[in-house]
Amino acid sequence: MSAAANAHFANPRNDFWRLLHAARFTPRLLHPSEQFDALEHGIGITNAAYRTTPGSGDLRRADFAGAAERLERLARELRPGWIGFVGKEAYRGAFDERPELGVQERRLADTRLFVLPSTSPANAAVPWTERLRWFRDLAGRASGLPLREAVRGLVVDPASRTLLVRFEGWRSWWTSPGGGVEPGETDEQALAR
Repeated sequence: MSAAANAHFANPRNDFWRLLHAARFTPRLLHPSEQFDALEHGIGITNAAYRTTPGSGDLRRADFAGAAERLERLARELRPGWIGFVGKEAYRGAFDERPELGVQERRLADTRLFVLPSTSPANAAVPWTERLRWFRDLAGRASGLPLREAVRGLVVDPASRTLLVRFEGWRSWWTSPGGGVEPGETDEQALAR
């Protein structure tokens, strides 16, 4: 589908664009045809392997020929803070190393490397919440904002009205009251505070 659409992650069942938005990399959900609009949000997209396949299991070592050198060149020329690999196979293909999810020891120039879970429909065994957790981890690191655990409470009065709090930022939104959980604090203690 991606090759036919000439766009990254074009399969409508692929969660890449939804995860990118849910992790707040983008202020709105982008369609694969808008892939170049991601540049406006500081996100560039490239391939470790040029050949598109139905799944990562269809890629061969030859598909990654020169990938490490090309990514190194991009890191030196463009100087991104982070490069995220969507799926362990993309990283393994480029560097011939089996990674774990998350931050990698290897760097390309001054660029940090991060491996995300695959967003492919074939990776449906990994729940959405788990994939989103890794995308949010990278978003926090890339933004420089501290990562922290948080809790929210649902406050309903006898008339079944729900208390919501309005936040303003690059967009406005309503949510239930809550906030960050301090080290050693329980969710209940954080809500009471």
